[in-house]
Amino acid sequence: MNINLTLFGQMIAFVCFVVFCMRFVWPPIIAAMADREKKIADGLAAADRANDDLAAAKEAVAQELQQAKVDAAGIVDAANKRASQILDEAKEAALSEADRLKEGAMTEIEQERQRAKEQLRGELSALTMQGARKVLGAEINQNSHERLIEELVENW
Repeated sequence: MNINLTLFGQMIAFVCFVVFCMRFVWPPIIAAMADREKKIADGLAAADRANDDLAAAKEAVAQELQQAKVDAAGIVDAANKRASQILDEAKEAALSEADRLKEGAMTEIEQERQRAKEQLRGELSALTMQGARKVLGAEINQNSHERLIEELVENW
């Protein structure tokens, strides 16, 4: 047995095995590897897109939250303005009512004063007439003396 012949036979068998593997085994393995590589690349691209979408969504949420805060501040400000306006209107209404009541009271006081003045005039004229009757002892013309008493009271 010659080592060269065995070595040559093994080399031929190895070359046949390599050709067989290159023709029938490697193409499905390489296709599976290429398909797997494509799926991994697509998955990574989808993950990148998802990360970009997530960042955009976070930014949109932050903007919406900021806008909501601005809107809420505007609503609170409008409510405070309206409350202040209602308070001012209530104050004006209360002051108007107080002025009206004050005018009514002043009118009533003036009327009472006039009534009291008239009553006092009447009592004064009656007392004056009684005093004059007692002093003079005679009847006095009441109409002319009432006129004189009224002039006296008005000047008083």
